[in-house]
Amino acid sequence: MRFSLLIWATPALAFWRMECRGVVGDYRIDPLMSPGDAAQHLHAILGSGGFSASASNEDIMASDCTSCLVTQDKSSYWHPALYFHDTDTDTYELVGQDGGTLAYYLLNSNGDKISSFPAGFRMIAGEATRRTYTAGNFLMADPPKSLWGILNQTTQDALAQRALGFNCLDYSKSPEGSLQRHFLPDKAFLDANCPDGIRFELMFPQCWDGTSVDSDNHKDHVAYPSLVMEGDCPDTHPKRTPGLFYETIWSTSAFSSRNGEFVISNGDRQGFSYHGDFMMGWDETLLQSAVDQCTNESGLISDCPVFDIQSLSDAQSCKMEAPSVVASDNVGSDSSSPASTLPGGLSLFGDATDGTMQLIYNPLQDTIIPVTNTGGAAATTAAAVTTPSSVPAATTSSSAVATPSSAAVSSEADGIFFQAAANVNSATFSSSAPATTSSTVPTVPSSSSAVTSTLVSSTTVPATTTVTSYTSTAPPSQTNTRVFSTQYVTSGGVVNEILWEQTTEYVTVEPSTEWTTTTVTADANAVRRRQHGHMRRHQRKNL
Repeated sequence: MRFSLLIWATPALAFWRMECRGVVGDYRIDPLMSPGDAAQHLHAILGSGGFSASASNEDIMASDCTSCLVTQDKSSYWHPALYFHDTDTDTYELVGQDGGTLAYYLLNSNGDKISSFPAGFRMIAGEATRRTYTAGNFLMADPPKSLWGILNQTTQDALAQRALGFNCLDYSKSPEGSLQRHFLPDKAFLDANCPDGIRFELMFPQCWDGTSVDSDNHKDHVAYPSLVMEGDCPDTHPKRTPGLFYETIWSTSAFSSRNGEFVISNGDRQGFSYHGDFMMGWDETLLQSAVDQCTNESGLISDCPVFDIQSLSDAQSCKMEAPSVVASDNVGSDSSSPASTLPGGLSLFGDATDGTMQLIYNPLQDTIIPVTNTGGAAATTAAAVTTPSSVPAATTSSSAVATPSSAAVSSEADGIFFQAAANVNSATFSSSAPATTSSTVPTVPSSSSAVTSTLVSSTTVPATTTVTSYTSTAPPSQTNTRVFSTQYVTSGGVVNEILWEQTTEYVTVEPSTEWTTTTVTADANAVRRRQHGHMRRHQRKNL
């Protein structure tokens, strides 16, 4: 079996970056989950100044201000805030945001027409009651997206868990990929590795049932495409809306000299319960015009003629009326008067997690048992790494990737990082895994190859990739080629598409088995560049 690496530039994803630079309020209210009453936990609220505990879509659209830079966007965007728990004084302080929240409107059509959110539309992403991660092993990189189906990781519940990201920011180094880490790192890791803060990331469902503007749980009328940020919509939700993606940077470095921990405002130390809410506040016709016309690959709102843009000071001056239902809350926004408890008197839950991750996916350490692939001779499942006891273990590991050439690709310093391979730096089968036989794990089919492979790093394009494969008796002169994985890597404002093309060749050999090694050389100079701009550090230098 041979792998060939094909690299070319792809038309960059059209999008615009809605800059909601001001917070209209930090309050324990939520008109979707607790209409007219105090909510369980505090939210950071951005967008329309008409937001309230009982706000309707009409209420927010009637507001005379918005904390977003586009004046026509009276939508409401809200999510839990981040707190610092000082363990010396047992008090809580609200962590400041660096630049507010960016709400990306991603126009990833997958060949479908993208329709405006309908008037009155609402939705929630994430689950406030989630306490564990069940989509795999959260301490390692996600498997390549080409394996999600084989691993039975394409349910809506699994996709929703992969739609959360916690991005460690160090602007002096190459950035982490968006949605790469699905848990909140502990304070020790943040202090040591993230001098520019932590970026919370949340992808909303993009597929819509085409009829309902809301549902009882504010989720059932929408669904994720098959690969979270891209892919096919399920038949039950055939309409495609803009893909909404939240980014919020929290200034955790302000607390680096103090003893304590970071917790989300609902008490979560691990981040699995992070979530976000959205209420549509656009004129539907204007939003459709923006979807159709705002396709400049820079993502800048200033490049879209549909938008009227206000000043930063006007956006940050927009505030909502303080809700009386939580008038007694001390939100701990002033360090001179920290709160004695989280607003609502909530207890903390979850054990703080070291932010160190295994950046190579190892199926032997995954918590999900893969399903058997019976779909053809070229099956390459994660389970294939567990070989029969009579077959020697594969020796390919991440070391098989040669040192990158001078054409190595490095990604943007920050901003959203589009990568179709689920932000996996590489995928490999461990060379240290013992050869075992198990009744629950399929052995190597006699007519296929058990493959060990190494995919390209998200920040480099190797000049040479070595693939070791086991070949057994099969019909002669039979070849099959298919795309095994697709990956997008951003470099200096350029989006490059990397296709891993798998070719399976069947050969006739003697009854005794043998191991073969194939070396494939990829021409890194084949990369052609096309501009795809990103905002640098959320315009951090300009604030």
